[in-house]
Amino acid sequence: MDVCLNQVHDIVHELMVERGIFHAKLHYSSSRATLWLNSDPRRYRVHVLEEIIDPSVCLAYPGERYPDDALIDAPQLRQVLDSLVNLRLADPTVYLRAASVNLINGLVCLNFSCDGTHYMPAQEFLAKDPGFWFGADFAER
Repeated sequence: MDVCLNQVHDIVHELMVERGIFHAKLHYSSSRATLWLNSDPRRYRVHVLEEIIDPSVCLAYPGERYPDDALIDAPQLRQVLDSLVNLRLADPTVYLRAASVNLINGLVCLNFSCDGTHYMPAQEFLAKDPGFWFGADFAER
């Protein structure tokens, strides 16, 4: 998944903004995506990398308006997804293993290789600099 992170994130963005997905979990280490639909929230769908990078995966989900009660708007979602790339690729030892975004409750969940897991509002996540995640020494590089 690392070689096509931007493509994966572009498709996840479209699924969440235009196709009724309110919660997405990206399993970077196993190259899978787990998706929850507004219209069927008790069942999740799992896609392997080949499926999630195929733009036709979007056709498997009906077009749907962005949820009115979302606490993360579409531009913030784009920023969150872009920030995940940096966390995944920044350090070969401490790296992002999995991440999830929930539009409705506004939370971002991050699971790192060091067994660290963080849940936080998207606004708080976006306000963090690299030094928060990897230490002050990393931020100075």
